[in-house]
Amino acid sequence: MTRKGEIYKKLKNNPKNVRFEDLCKAAELFGFKFRGGKGSHRVYVREGVKEILNFQNVKGKAKPYQVKQLLKVIEKYNLLEED
Repeated sequence: MTRKGEIYKKLKNNPKNVRFEDLCKAAELFGFKFRGGKGSHRVYVREGVKEILNFQNVKGKAKPYQVKQLLKVIEKYNLLEED
């Protein structure tokens, strides 16, 4: 399994227990670019993807619905199948 596949599976199996930094690294691994943020928020965008991902750091953890948003975008745009 590829690195992307491993990360995807890990996020999908346990979206309620994901470290904020791990979610940000996962987004970058799938080609998203950090576009700033304010306070505890970080915004990620990717060319060719109309959705904007906004992640919030809550005591070092990511919110589960934000993890699911990333997973949904990965599935919608077939980002697992890229090199």
